[in-house]
Formats: sequence, C-alpha cells, structure tokens
Amino acid sequence: MFCISQFLTLLAQDSTLTSKDPALSVYRAAYPHINDLVHTKLDVRFDYAKSYLYGKAWITLKPHFYPTDSLTLDAKGMDIKEISLFKGNQRSPLKYINDGTTLRIHLDKTYRYTENYTIYVDYTSKPNELRAQGSAAITDAKGLYFINPLGTDKNKPTQIWTQGETESNSAWFPTIDKPDQKCTEEIMMTVPSKYVTLSNGKLVSQTKNADGTRTDYWKMDLPHSPYLFFMGVGDYAIIHDSYKGKDVNYYVEKEYAPVARRIFGLTPEMIAFYSRILGVDFPWVKYSQITGRDYVSGAMENTTATLHTDALQQDARQLADGNKYEDYVAHELFHQWFGDLATTESWSNLTLNESFANFSETLWFTFKHGKDAGDATNFHDIEKYLADPSNPSKNLVRFYYTDREDMFDMVTYSKGGRILNMLKNYVGDSAFFKSLNLYLTNFKFKNAEAQNLRIAFEQVTGQDLNWYWNQWYYGSGHPVFDISYQYDDAKKTARVIINQVQHTGKIFRIPMAIDVYENGAKKRYPVWLGKESDSFYFSYNKRPDLINVDGDKIILCQKTDNKTLDNFIYQYKHAALYLDRREAIEYCAEHQDDPAARALLKQAMKDPYFELRNLTLNALQMDSADIKTMAEPVLLDLSTNDPDRTVQATAIGLLGNYKKAEYKNLFVKKATDSSYSVAGNALTALSFLDEEQATQLANEFSKHPAKGDLLIAMAGIFIKNGDETKFDFIIDGYDKMPISQEKFDMFPQFASLLLKMNNTQQFDNAVDALVRFRESIPSGQKAELSKLLNDNFLKPIAERKDADGLKDQAAYLKSKIN
Repeated sequence: MFCISQFLTLLAQDSTLTSKDPALSVYRAAYPHINDLVHTKLDVRFDYAKSYLYGKAWITLKPHFYPTDSLTLDAKGMDIKEISLFKGNQRSPLKYINDGTTLRIHLDKTYRYTENYTIYVDYTSKPNELRAQGSAAITDAKGLYFINPLGTDKNKPTQIWTQGETESNSAWFPTIDKPDQKCTEEIMMTVPSKYVTLSNGKLVSQTKNADGTRTDYWKMDLPHSPYLFFMGVGDYAIIHDSYKGKDVNYYVEKEYAPVARRIFGLTPEMIAFYSRILGVDFPWVKYSQITGRDYVSGAMENTTATLHTDALQQDARQLADGNKYEDYVAHELFHQWFGDLATTESWSNLTLNESFANFSETLWFTFKHGKDAGDATNFHDIEKYLADPSNPSKNLVRFYYTDREDMFDMVTYSKGGRILNMLKNYVGDSAFFKSLNLYLTNFKFKNAEAQNLRIAFEQVTGQDLNWYWNQWYYGSGHPVFDISYQYDDAKKTARVIINQVQHTGKIFRIPMAIDVYENGAKKRYPVWLGKESDSFYFSYNKRPDLINVDGDKIILCQKTDNKTLDNFIYQYKHAALYLDRREAIEYCAEHQDDPAARALLKQAMKDPYFELRNLTLNALQMDSADIKTMAEPVLLDLSTNDPDRTVQATAIGLLGNYKKAEYKNLFVKKATDSSYSVAGNALTALSFLDEEQATQLANEFSKHPAKGDLLIAMAGIFIKNGDETKFDFIIDGYDKMPISQEKFDMFPQFASLLLKMNNTQQFDNAVDALVRFRESIPSGQKAELSKLLNDNFLKPIAERKDADGLKDQAAYLKSKIN
C-alpha cells in the first residue's frame, strides 16, 4: 500500500489521541484461528445500474486444531439468499445468523482439523449502501467500487476495482477477512464483452455469452491472504512485457498506451534486481499493474495484480520531467515478497509489510540511479516521519491503537524503512540480505511477526539483536543530538561531544562512524553512543579540516551540528555524500552575506545531483544584488544546458526575475518545450517582459490540454487578464488533475479565479470543481483540511461576492462551504 500523496500523508497522523482514549487500552492480539481458509471459488456478475454484485461463493475450510461445529465469516452489508454445505454437487441448507457484518453458521456436524468442508453462499453485495470509514492511507473502506457505472460523466471511464486492505474485501465476498488467513482462489467474472478484466493469478479462459457478456476465469494456485484478492474491470489497453517467460502487463486507459512503458517499463528490471538481492526469485505466475480512477489510496499490492492511482498515467510532456511515480512501482513490487509471500500475522506487525516496501524504494533508487538518489529517498522519508510531532510517541510494532487503520502512518512507513536501512548498515549487506532470504524461506505462504524477523537475523549474524528490536521495533522516538567540537592544539587532541537531548527519558544505543579529515586524508573511527553525553577523543598532527559525525549519514535522528562555515565548505567538497552536501548547502544558504558561502552556493548550482541543484537555486536570495550578479551566468547556462528538465525550469523561472529583454527569445523558445515545467516557467518569465506575447502564446496553448506548471502559468495569465473565455479551460484542467500535492498547491490560485467570474453558470462549475477536490480528501483529514480551505479561501470569496452584489454566486458558494 502506498499512501496517496505527501500532503495527505504528512497530515495523516492523528495527534488528538491520548492515553485517555479507551480504545488505546485494548490489546490488539493476532486474530484467533478457529477455522482456516483452504480455497475460495467465486462466480460474480455486476449490476451497473444499481452498483450491485451478484455472487456465488464456494469456501473450503478446515478447523485449525480444535474440533468445531460452527463457522464465522465476515460478510459486510450483504443480502444473503442461501448458505449451504456443499458436498459433491449437492447442497444442504445450514442455519445461520446474519448481523450485517458477520455470518455465524451452524455446521452439519463437528469437524476435526483433518477434515475439509465447503460452504456455498449465494449473496448480493451492495457496496454503496455500506457505511465504512477508511484512513489516511486508504480513504474509504467499502471494498468494491463502481466508477461512473452509468457512463454519465463523459470525462471519466466506466471502471470497477476493489480495495481489500485492511479488511474490506468481505464487503464483496464472504470470507475470514483477517491477514493471518491464506488460501488459493478462483474467480469467474462476467462482464460486458467490451471490457477487459484483471484478477489474481492466471487468466485460464474466456467464454463469450449470448447476452453480449463474457466470463473470464482467473485462477490463483498459490495461497495468499483475503485482503489481497482483487478484481479490476474496464476499457483498458494492455501492454505486454515479460520476466523470464512470465507475463508482466500494464493496464492503462487507451490514451496512455503509447507511454505505458515509460511509466511501468522498468518493472522487469526491478523484478530481476529484487529477485537477485533477496535470493528468492519472483514467486508468482505473473505480475500486472492497473490504474483506477477515483482510487482511495496511492497503490495496493494485490498479489500479482497491483492497483495504482490514475495519477501514474502521465502524458509524454509530464514524463519529460521524469516519472514522478517510479517509487510507487518499486514499492508495490517489493510487496510481492514482503506482504504477499510472507505476510504480517496482525496489523500490529504491519512493519513486516510496509516498512520493507518503503525501504525498497531506497534500494531501487540506489541501484538504478546512483547513491545520491537512494540517499535522497532515505532523507525525504526521514522528513516525512519528523513532520508530525505525534510520531515519536508511537512504537513501530503497536499492540495498542484506536483503529487498525491507524497503523498506516509514517511510523510504519518512513520510520520503519529507516530502521531497516540502519540495520543493513550495522550488520553489513551480505548478512542483511542473507537474513532476508532466510526469513522469506521460512515464512513463504505463511504469516509472521517482528520477532520472527529478529530470529532470522540472529541465526545469520550469530548476534543477540534484542537490543535493536526493543529499541527500534518495540520502542518509540528517535535520538536528538547536539554535537560540539573542542580542539587542544597544544595536546593535538580533538574532542567530539555528542549529547542526546530528546528529553524523553530514553537514551539510544547507536553504533556509528566518525570520520576525521586531516591533510586531505580521511580516517574512520567506529564508535558507540549509549549515554546522555558521550565524548570521543582523536589525536592529530594538524587540526582536522573536518570531523564528520555519522560519516555514513545513516542515523534516523535530529541534530544540531555546531560546525563552522569552513567545516561545511570542506564537507561539501570532500565528504561527498548527498546529505553531506545538502547540509553544507543549507548552512551556506543561511549565510549568503558571506563571500565564502556565496562561492559554495555558486559551486552547488552545478552539483552532480539534480535535486541539490534545485535546492540551491530555490535557496538563492534573489533580492540581493551580489547573489543576482553571481548567479546570472550560471542560471543562463542551466536554463539551456542542464540535463534535467526540472533544473532548467527552475533556472528559467529565476532568470525571469532579471526582466532583461535579451532573454526574451530564450523564453519564447522554451515556452514551447516538451516539458510542462520548462514551458510553464518560460511562459511566466516571458509575461514579465512582454505580457501581450505571453497572452498570445497562452491562447495558442489553450487549444490543447495543459498540465502542471504550464497550466498554472496559463491560468495566471488568464486570471490576471480577466479573460472569461478561457475560464472553462482552467476549470476543466484543474478538475481533471488527479489528487496530488500539485492539485492541493494550485487550490489558492484556482480559488482566486472565482473573484474574476461574472458568469454565474461558469462560477458554479468552478465551485463544483473545488468542492469535488475537497470531498476527495481522505476521511481522516477531511474535517481539518476542509476547514482550512473553507476559512482561508472559500468563505472570504463568498463575502466578497456578497459585497459586490453577486448574491446568487455568494449563495451558491455558501451552500457548498459546509
């Protein structure tokens, strides 16, 4: 599972829970096994007019150990027509109680654990009549979703998709909907013949029916958990790829077929990479990925059939800036091992699924794009974890929580991934991956808890790792360091003082490296922290140019590192890691009045890694004459020659601040660049010099769809000009944007469009687009973000409309605010 977007995940943590919440006193044990699933066979068809599923289920089970004469199945909001014992071809009705969420069935006899039995259920699933709340990662929980089922929205395809995690698949088929259950599966889906289908396992057959429908038969021969069952239906193009003779397919809306390989095409290479480092080859019969409109999360790792948000469907111009969702593809694929093959036994141990998938992004980006890319991924996850002040109070493995959905937070994802990264650094790559191999081998097609992972590492390394698990898995928080340096030139001794100032009563035990740079040479000293204040002494012949604490930049922490400007400049030039350079850039950005800091920033404008080039450019104080003079020739070079389009775009945007006529031709040329970000920044820069020509270009561009920075630039020009003929173009462009950080950031500018509108119908359409976005916010954050958007944008606009005498517009907007 991949959280929906950064702005949503950073707001995902609920800081209001306290120890007074009675739910937090409930111990969340693993679910007891009374009966075990063995096999599930489903035959389903869909009623698009009612958004119903008509299903028949044959569920084979056996007692786990103790004899039993009863069975409880999860079945949320279903109409039940029949429940029978199925033997051979005969059905014998059974007595049952349906309380709306579960079926309590009385079996025909007492069964022993050596005996299988099959239950037949004839049912109707009514997902839209089911009231269920999701979480930050999963914004709804009705299991089965009909998207535009009647085709009334001409801008949206008709689709069906399912979302099982955590326990929502029991809204569309009866099962024991718990993560510690596993079974094999067959699904027969009857759909209009114009649609394609996707499910777990292999497509065995397709049968055309006389009524214009087709029945697709999917079979999954290897066991997996019920929350990983999946169905997808729609008018998709299927792009075929492969890995070692196994099908690797990409399901996209047909307009994205030409670029599907640019979005998903690294998948076979990812499979090969993960298979190699884990020593466990891809275990399933095929791997497909599909996009879904109005998806309630970022992505979901259904076994062999990952579902992604439609935001992954980027056009060629978006992809000119790089695939923004490559991390989604990597994350969900790694789940096929961690989560699908070996699965958490309970939501308390969700780290065994999500922390691994999160960590896999660092592994992949390091392998494919270099160490800087992997380190940047690692750093940004630290940022996500630290963004919420409630996170340090939560254990990674949590046996006490209000709702199982609460486990899908940045502690499980970002912190858990960093804990694995530190563990890899501590035990070494060879031992780390050998331990993962042992864990996967021991728990393939089974369920595990975090202690099982510890035991695998101990068996490989020969070390007792309880201290690590107790501190990081079963403990909370992180170290906060204050680092200072003392030099005694007479004794030629340096003292490094590392104080832990987290003030939580906890002192962390941390292995790390301290690198001492003297006369251009680096010497590494492995050390252990374990006290509130640790001091380390190093001899030198000449005062070191730099002492670099945490030389691998691996520790999950916050820190105040009391280095000098000279230290940071040396660190940028000699320590070389992504975070070494980032720290130096950020320090120099705060001291731009110093010529040495400015010189370092000028060098960093050409940093080897594009993200740090962008960081430097965005940090430049362009109101400073010294900075503008220093930066101008570099910006001009970057705007045309940088290999990364986002850096070109940033440089062009800054170059626009000079408002020099000599750059007009550059801006005109770049305004037609294939990259939306380059074109958008160029168009805005041009508008500073020649508003009339910028407007002419914007008018020309409006003949075709625009996205991203180009849409924002065009909207700015049209809104400034008050050109109502272009307002529909802006509304349509905003409305079609998928849920994303970009759409959230554009909300204020789009809302300002309302102030320019005199046409009431147009105004209402724009309000509806804003409301649709507001209503798409995850249920856990809807109240908070809706209040923010209402109070800061919509209410003031309604008041302004009232004051201007546009009473109908004001009334309509007020009706939508609440």
